[in-house]
Amino acid sequence: MKTALGDIEIVSRLGADERTLAFDVLDGLTKPFKELPPKHFYDTEGSRLFEAITHLPEYYPTRTERALLTANADAIVESTHAAELVELGSGVPTKTLLLLDAMRDAGTLDRYVPFDVSEVVLTESAKMLVERYPGLRVYGVVGDFERHLDAFPPAEGPRVIAFLGGTIGNFPPGSRRRFLASLARRLRPQDRLLLGTDLVKDPAILEAAYNDAQGVTAAFNRNILAVVNRELGANFDLAAFEHDAFFDREREWIEMRLRALEPMVVRIEQLNLDVHFANREELRTEISAKFTRRRLEADLRAAGLVLHELLTDPEDLFALSLSGAARAR
Repeated sequence: MKTALGDIEIVSRLGADERTLAFDVLDGLTKPFKELPPKHFYDTEGSRLFEAITHLPEYYPTRTERALLTANADAIVESTHAAELVELGSGVPTKTLLLLDAMRDAGTLDRYVPFDVSEVVLTESAKMLVERYPGLRVYGVVGDFERHLDAFPPAEGPRVIAFLGGTIGNFPPGSRRRFLASLARRLRPQDRLLLGTDLVKDPAILEAAYNDAQGVTAAFNRNILAVVNRELGANFDLAAFEHDAFFDREREWIEMRLRALEPMVVRIEQLNLDVHFANREELRTEISAKFTRRRLEADLRAAGLVLHELLTDPEDLFALSLSGAARAR
């Protein structure tokens, strides 16, 4: 669409044949160890709860990443000469504004390419951005960034692909490296990947971030069951599941689970499926890998990327990294 404020184009790659909540529930709840992918947390209520989580005293990642961007956005833009910002899982832009402001101030800002599953969010965000940044072009992609990276428009200037929030940690190691490799193939010599990663630290700090005293994370975790109830006609009793999150020291990741407090059979009408839970049986809803510099460099190297810069806060809680395609060295 062309508006009086600027150019906005939104394209959708989601279709009827896409993997849906129904597919993921059928696949995940019929495995010997039950699991659901964390992308289904984020309905309206889940998004509201996660926003509340980001303001909790125990939850350091959001405010630490924001502080890193505040301190380093100008330098990142200066070193990359970025004219285009591609953001995976963009949602409502908040931290992104720090980068767009720096690009505007440097006189390089041309185009923003947000990638999200919600067309409504993309459209509303685009309208806000073209008003904030006169002359900005927005090319939004409605899709699943795990499968639709080919929807990126051809780059027209130096490009930074931003994948923030530590979301890369939700991928198991093999999937993570394959996804990073797919990003590497889309980087030209002048382009960079800006990656946010949570760091390995005292397990007590990590576990507190996912087990807050107010129980907001527990409500967020249980909300995935409410999504299945509403969308697929299931009869999960949310109160019959307790939240658990722990740091797996061997794998160096946080696992979030829901634990059945009694034996039960859950009916999912739209799938014509009965799911049996034993007493204390667990359903995994998320992994969140934590990184050391060594792990990050190994993952980047395996994906055909080379680390150019690693930015961390004084307490080594979180990191931003800039990397490029190895062939560009």
